[in-house]
Amino acid sequence: MADKVRMTLQTLAVLRVLLVQPAAENYGLRVAQRCGLPTGSVYPILARLEAADWITSDWENIDESAEGRRRRRLYQLTPGGTDHARAALLETQQKLGSSHPTATGNPSPDLAWGY
Repeated sequence: MADKVRMTLQTLAVLRVLLVQPAAENYGLRVAQRCGLPTGSVYPILARLEAADWITSDWENIDESAEGRRRRRLYQLTPGGTDHARAALLETQQKLGSSHPTATGNPSPDLAWGY
């Protein structure tokens, strides 16, 4: 597993959205809408996460004619990716908290666990 992922604020936002329901399958547009980022930023992040084995993806199995839309690429956190994502969010929160003069050192589960 290629564990190293460049951790940007945008990557953290994508991870936070995926962690809301780690076992759920999400399509890129939904992730973009939920984290408030343009799809042009989200899809490269999803590609990097997939290359690092933090997520997997597969095409939705639908009849496009019957559904009246194109099929979507669905992304899902792997068990290891879930652990890495939680650790990355927690580490970032601790770094940000430790620079604050009144920091308690207790991470907020809201940020670390995605709600």
